[in-house]
Amino acid sequence: MHRFFRFKNFHILLGVLIGSVWVFHGLYSKILNGIPRHRQIVERILGEGVADFATLAIGILEVLLGIWIFCGFFKRTCATVQTLAIVAMNSLEIYLAPDLLISALGMVFLNLIFLSMVWYWALFPPQRIIMD
Repeated sequence: MHRFFRFKNFHILLGVLIGSVWVFHGLYSKILNGIPRHRQIVERILGEGVADFATLAIGILEVLLGIWIFCGFFKRTCATVQTLAIVAMNSLEIYLAPDLLISALGMVFLNLIFLSMVWYWALFPPQRIIMD
């Protein structure tokens, strides 16, 4: 594996990227309703009566998950939580709201790439750079 991928700056950048995805979808997509389709999916899965509250709660939890990633504590536990969240959300969306998805296959593919980055971040700590 190329040494660049083990540098501390790469890991910091990777953590910022991963955390930013969660903060973006939590804050913009759900809390600010920037992508209304997210609320529609929640409504389809949980019902119209709780959709506003549930979308807000999910958004807050996603922002908190992003902050957890930025902090870098308990990376394996954090990666497990992210994996469980994505698998649960994707499964429910594909089963209960497939017509609201842009592409179920595309979503799964992108999330597999995303989770690969998450697990790399969690399992392979950066090596020190030793200058000779």
